[in-house]
Amino acid sequence: MDTVVPHRLDHRAATIVCRLAVVPGAAWAVVRLGGLERGPLVQALAFTPYVAAGSVLVLALTLALRRRWPAVVAAVTALTLVGVVAPRAVASGQPAVDGPALRLLTANLLKGGADARALVDLVRRHQVDVLAVQEFTPQAQAALDRAGLADLLPHRQLNPEAGTTGSGLYARHPLAAGGFRRNSGFAFTQAYATVTVPGAPPVRVESAHPAAPYALDVVDDWFTDLRAQPRATPAGPLGILAGDLNATLDHAPLRALLDSGYVDAADAAGAGLAGTWGPYDGDPIPPVTIDHVLVDRRIAVDAVEVHRVRGTDHRAVLARLRLPGS
Repeated sequence: MDTVVPHRLDHRAATIVCRLAVVPGAAWAVVRLGGLERGPLVQALAFTPYVAAGSVLVLALTLALRRRWPAVVAAVTALTLVGVVAPRAVASGQPAVDGPALRLLTANLLKGGADARALVDLVRRHQVDVLAVQEFTPQAQAALDRAGLADLLPHRQLNPEAGTTGSGLYARHPLAAGGFRRNSGFAFTQAYATVTVPGAPPVRVESAHPAAPYALDVVDDWFTDLRAQPRATPAGPLGILAGDLNATLDHAPLRALLDSGYVDAADAAGAGLAGTWGPYDGDPIPPVTIDHVLVDRRIAVDAVEVHRVRGTDHRAVLARLRLPGS
């Protein structure tokens, strides 16, 4: 009798542990699939790749303890979360295009504090054709000019502002129809212009920077700014939206933007799990992927790389693209 009771207690405890372990992941999968992020869930959902990895460990636990129904729930959860995350590490098929290459680099300068020489060195080494910058200040503009950016990318559409709201575009080829718009949420600006690469149709490029959902009272601004981003025009001109989008591929508003006719370049190149932001101010926050290059589906993606730049907590994203022929 003394051996039966402890056995029953151990069995019951294991069942309770397994049931409790599967609940968070299952709830996460429901929120992610249903696009139900609201309030604090907006921030949390950025860490879905880490939760997907954890869901596999939960499945292993339920299998090891031989708890049938918790194991079934854990298996469905793991398949769901890994299923939406894992394809980002696998390159996808690209459209057959015969136009020229376009190398685009985007960087959030963190209130203009990014190392200008390091950024210009990236432009020089990788023969960048278009540079999109966010949190672009007058001081950053001057520092980039001193570092020689004007010699590499002489064409520009700039709106430098103090603090975090400035934006800019630099290009190797002429820019036309340029300007900037101000988001209604955080008042971040987004410089835009049309670049014409010899041998290809014109491409409209915009330096994107919607509101950051850093607190509950600004989540509505985040939704507003993301929904106001320029949609792709599959039957019209080519477009590229590049910058700090403050959203990952697990956020419903960004997926809706992609559905308009864009492709996330990192996802297409198999580099979609490379973190681009964090830790912030030294906090132990694992990196998340919130900086993106969204390209028209008619543009091919050859490769995407992520580069550290001193002086900013964002990584610069370099996309090697190929345009349709004109």
